Amino acid sequence: MNLLQLRYFVELAHTRHFTRAAERLCITQPSLSHAITQLETELGVPLFERSGRSTTLTRFGEQFLTCAQQTLSTLDEGVDALQRVARGEGLIRLGLLRTLGVDFVPGLAARYLRENPDRNLRFTFNTGVTQQLLEGLTARRFDLVFCSQPPARLQLTAVPVSRQDLVLIVPRAHPLAALHAVDLAETLPYSQVYFSPGSGMRDVVDGLFAQIGGSPQIAYETEEDQVIAGLVAQGFGIAVVPYMEMLLRLDVKILQISHPVWERNFYLVSDDSSYMPPAVRQFRQFVLNGGYL
Repeated sequence: MNLLQLRYFVELAHTRHFTRAAERLCITQPSLSHAITQLETELGVPLFERSGRSTTLTRFGEQFLTCAQQTLSTLDEGVDALQRVARGEGLIRLGLLRTLGVDFVPGLAARYLRENPDRNLRFTFNTGVTQQLLEGLTARRFDLVFCSQPPARLQLTAVPVSRQDLVLIVPRAHPLAALHAVDLAETLPYSQVYFSPGSGMRDVVDGLFAQIGGSPQIAYETEEDQVIAGLVAQGFGIAVVPYMEMLLRLDVKILQISHPVWERNFYLVSDDSSYMPPAVRQFRQFVLNGGYL
């Protein structure tokens, strides 16, 4: 049994006439008759009753028609879905740092949808720390992720697409609060709220302290920069964090870091070892072409 036989059977069941069915199928009547005979032989029951020019379904034919129509409908839906994907439609699964979920990534997605109004496109947005996002990418739960630079050992493709300055935040009553800028070496005597291992920012901040040859006094560790900011506002310590607008709403003093000079880059990360659907590939190219401008 093959798909052509199923399509021939369904068409004949609808027209109830061999000649008309053959014409609609663009085949000869003998070819249609042969295909139906082969199908009946394989099934072991008659599907049609022939009386002169009249052709009607047997009760076995009626039963098989439902199954054949469902099978062809499912196949056609699958083919149509894949063809839509090939045209650049479908789902784009994004992973992103929470700090990029306020404006940057939503703005990218909104602009891309506005520029492609005739395509059936959908996004999913999943937040997490860099390590979680990279794990999701390599496990193929995400198509693209926006995060800190991935380790080279993962062999992922990472392109910088945005950046964020690093600042020092301290409680308002802290001795450093009288300053406007600070050398990172001046922070060493004080307890710090620090990014935990696994956070993409951990390596970044560790790199800053490595440049000055000092070790911070880590009092607390957590993954999220917003949580760190909240802890600093409540007096749990000082912290090096990416600049965020939410810092202006907290009871903290924001200090520029005069030395060492550093900025945090955000990257669009993809896994070139796995297949990238056209919709994902085209959105990635949109971002790299400056869709964030």
